[in-house]
Amino acid sequence: MRASFTSDSCKESQLDSLNPQSWLQVERGKLSKFSSRSSSSSSIESLTKVPEPPVQPFFKPVDYVEVLAQIHEELESCPPQERSNLYLFQYQLFKGLGEAKLMRRSLRSAWLKGSTVHEKLVFGAWLKYERQGEELISDLLATCGKCAQESGPVDVSSEFDVDISSGSHETLSMMNGKHILRSVSFKIGDEKIVCDRQKIASLSAPFHAMLNGCFSESLCEHIDLSENNISPLGFREISEFSMTGSLNEVSPDILLEILIFANKFCCERLKDACDRKLASLVSSRDDAVQLMECALEENSPVLAASCLQVFLQELPDCLNDDRVVEIFSHSNKQQKMTMVGSASFSLYCLLSEVAMNLDLQSDKTAFFLDQLVESAETNRQKLLAFHQLGCVRLLRKEYDEAERLFEAALNAGHIYSVSGLARLGNIRGHRRGAYDKLSSVISSVTPLGWMYQERSLYCEGDKRWKDLEKATELDPTLTYPYMYRAASLMRKQDVQAALAEINRILGFKLALECLELRFCFYLALENYQAAICDVQAILTLSPDYRMFEGRVAASQLRTLVREHVDNWTTADCWLQLYDRWSSVDDIGSLSVIYQMLESDAAKGVLYFRQSLLLLRLNCPEAAMRSLQLARQHASTEHERLVYEGWILYDTGHCNEGLQKAEESINIKKSFEAFFLKAYALADSSLDPSCSSTVMSLLEEALKCPSDRLRKGQALNNLGSVYVDCGKLDLAADCYINALKIRHTRAHQGLARVHFLKNDKIAAYEEMTKLIVKAQNNASAYEKRSEYCDRELTKADLEMVTQLDPLRVYPYRYRAAGLIHSPLPALSFLGLN
Repeated sequence: MRASFTSDSCKESQLDSLNPQSWLQVERGKLSKFSSRSSSSSSIESLTKVPEPPVQPFFKPVDYVEVLAQIHEELESCPPQERSNLYLFQYQLFKGLGEAKLMRRSLRSAWLKGSTVHEKLVFGAWLKYERQGEELISDLLATCGKCAQESGPVDVSSEFDVDISSGSHETLSMMNGKHILRSVSFKIGDEKIVCDRQKIASLSAPFHAMLNGCFSESLCEHIDLSENNISPLGFREISEFSMTGSLNEVSPDILLEILIFANKFCCERLKDACDRKLASLVSSRDDAVQLMECALEENSPVLAASCLQVFLQELPDCLNDDRVVEIFSHSNKQQKMTMVGSASFSLYCLLSEVAMNLDLQSDKTAFFLDQLVESAETNRQKLLAFHQLGCVRLLRKEYDEAERLFEAALNAGHIYSVSGLARLGNIRGHRRGAYDKLSSVISSVTPLGWMYQERSLYCEGDKRWKDLEKATELDPTLTYPYMYRAASLMRKQDVQAALAEINRILGFKLALECLELRFCFYLALENYQAAICDVQAILTLSPDYRMFEGRVAASQLRTLVREHVDNWTTADCWLQLYDRWSSVDDIGSLSVIYQMLESDAAKGVLYFRQSLLLLRLNCPEAAMRSLQLARQHASTEHERLVYEGWILYDTGHCNEGLQKAEESINIKKSFEAFFLKAYALADSSLDPSCSSTVMSLLEEALKCPSDRLRKGQALNNLGSVYVDCGKLDLAADCYINALKIRHTRAHQGLARVHFLKNDKIAAYEEMTKLIVKAQNNASAYEKRSEYCDRELTKADLEMVTQLDPLRVYPYRYRAAGLIHSPLPALSFLGLN
């Protein structure tokens, strides 16, 4: 989710009264330094309070693998009309895991497998909503002669089958011995419209009965229809339709008259034609709002779908329109069927997500989730809807309703909903009961990290500490345990241990809340140089980030801290950047680049460097934002083309990225253009012979002007290509030259060369040099483990897991070592 889901208990545990400026006025002589230990401890505590983790509105099963396998199996055997809902549930599963790419893939599958126009509209709009901010990529693809595959507007009318009987009825020329007149005139107000009796009769059964049956009108030459809300012009069009079977070009108001009249007199062919004609005229939100009411009232599915498409294509903006929200929030069951067919649950899933991203506690969010609950049919749909609405009711302090919903979700099989029940119990003063609820869950199913984290909230001292340690052991990605332990250590004045604890998670997961906490530590310690490094990294990742529970803009704090550090010249900044880059201090490098961007230096290249760092830190969205800024600030045409090429390459359009590189080279030969072309060519071609072309491109790049940071990368890449081609001496020369200009990562390539030359000891020593130099060195330990004996390998891999528990190889290696004892091996993998 784009919005932060803050728990109610978090809001109630506000920080002590805090004026950030007071911390930053100490060295300006406006405040005295903290003189007493108690005053210092109190102030540190105000900066290091850690809010409770929120109850997340996600589907979180006990066994993700089992549920994914079930979905996969069902997808292979289910009827086609059920596949979209299964892919939607798969999306919800990946959402709970935070797997953005897999989430989008599931949405795309749901869209492709949509069996109705309504499913295509909903999932197409959902994909568009997820791709907000990616319009530039479509534009760039267009410049390459390729149209981006968009889930854009659908021709709604063509998606609906025409399945309407002709409505013709047997024509009677005589009735009760009396001749039926060939023509009939209908009086509307002061006007009379002469019609073909049998053509009008063929429009519907009611007309047929009236004009040819036992009613008195069958013998009348003139019939008064003035009381049926149809104008003379409207009825003339109806008469024309009865003759030709098609509608002329008339105003929407007349079409609406005809639609209502057709519905009243059961003229299905006329109604369908009118429905489709009106649907083709919907071009704006105002049109859709005005026409949707009529579509729902008159049960006109084509018009309703056309209006729905307009609303969905304008997400999230249209949810700020009360008229649209009213339509979605107060439609009855029959109206929903007209508007969205059988895709009601999918629609309200989308609307709920958008509303939660806008405002978690708003009435519209609650309305849409209410509709989601009402639309849920299967057990899976119900547990998701109950849990999400329970989370929102909890935030809105509607505790009784929240409890009912969490209970319903738990009964439907969503174990994670017990966390909501425990929070409610604690709010009501039943702390022990909350602890027991979690204990019961832990003892009855395979325990997960969140269970111990949640239980830790309802105990103190050693018991809380042990639960949080267990939570980290089972799920190292949970941020709260690290933050709680670090804050506790800081309050005990154990500064180094506190910093070490928060650095544990920042070593493998760049979580904004963890950076914020470390910033607070440095602020309390008056280490302003380190503090500004963290706040600048925060602003790089999220320019609008607000700290201290959203009360202070990070940019404001950065301005205040900046007054306490020395200003660096441009030359100082470059020196700092080289130092941090060569020591693999990526967060520090981000900070320096942030500062450099405030100078008059060329911003395009700086934003580009920033994007490289963000990719290395596994922050792809922020990296793409930086690349787009690099393109925006490019100083030349050929530079802009290079950044466009990287944007395309990084979004999976490798051939188009290659095309941009070639366009740039045609304008001017540059390091970055050759480097991009080499990168894209190596990735897009399966032909082994392209290695020679890649080598020549990198060699050309190295002949062009560039700074040492990029030349070191090019030398390192060229060395890798040489190794793949068996040219070990040339590879060694590249790595050594890269090391001479402080490209520290080249130690890894040189170690590989030593190993391939059967010098395992030299390879081990080379990797040791990298470990000593690099701040982020989990990968270095992992690579070094390949160059040593079994015991040292195990030690290195244990260190890898300690530094970055998300790296998979150490677990696989250890499990493979236990393969002679199958059960322990399975236990090690967490599969039993």
